[in-house]
Amino acid sequence: MRILYHLPLCPFSRKIRLIMAEKRLSFELMTETVWKRRPEFFEINPAGMVPVLVEETGLTIPDSYAICEYLEEAYPDTSLMGRTLAERVEVRRLTAWFDDKFNREVTNNLLYEKTFKRFFGNNNPNAQALREGYENIKTHLNYIAELTENRVWLAGSNLSMADFAAAAHLSSLDFIGDVNWDKNPIVKDWYARIKSRPSFRALLNDRVSGVVPPKHYADLDF
Repeated sequence: MRILYHLPLCPFSRKIRLIMAEKRLSFELMTETVWKRRPEFFEINPAGMVPVLVEETGLTIPDSYAICEYLEEAYPDTSLMGRTLAERVEVRRLTAWFDDKFNREVTNNLLYEKTFKRFFGNNNPNAQALREGYENIKTHLNYIAELTENRVWLAGSNLSMADFAAAAHLSSLDFIGDVNWDKNPIVKDWYARIKSRPSFRALLNDRVSGVVPPKHYADLDF
């Protein structure tokens, strides 16, 4: 059985879970508490971070970017990278947008400060970081709204890795109640469509000790 080392609220782990489920690949989840710095895990990934995919052959692929590229090459029947060169450029651009820019400006300022920081034994949440996160998410949600007003999915006519990257980050933030869906109905409609896909069901069943998600988190009808 292939194994995915992950953390339930890690958006990069969630992205890989969604993509693998969309490609109908079976896998076993292994929760890795990276803050414990387990020597055996550092042998698998010297960076000490999740996600890490270990194939049935023993091939080990660390880092969500490398895993995404590997999955597209190894299992191309369900492609999530677009059909033309232009589409693939846009998918890669938007995937990088959410995994880099959104993560830096929003996810790190909210999810890390409010949850992961205490796991790593750091100080209390930084008030300035929280303020910046709440302000930045407004801009990013407006951008998602602009994209979905003119396209079926974020990168164009086809569901792609870009949608799963965005949904992974937003679902993690939604778990801690930090997405104001009522003020963003267009984004809410896009998220409801992707949230209702079978590949999303496992994420909606996630539970994290000490964190209670809002009632709408697992509700397909919001």
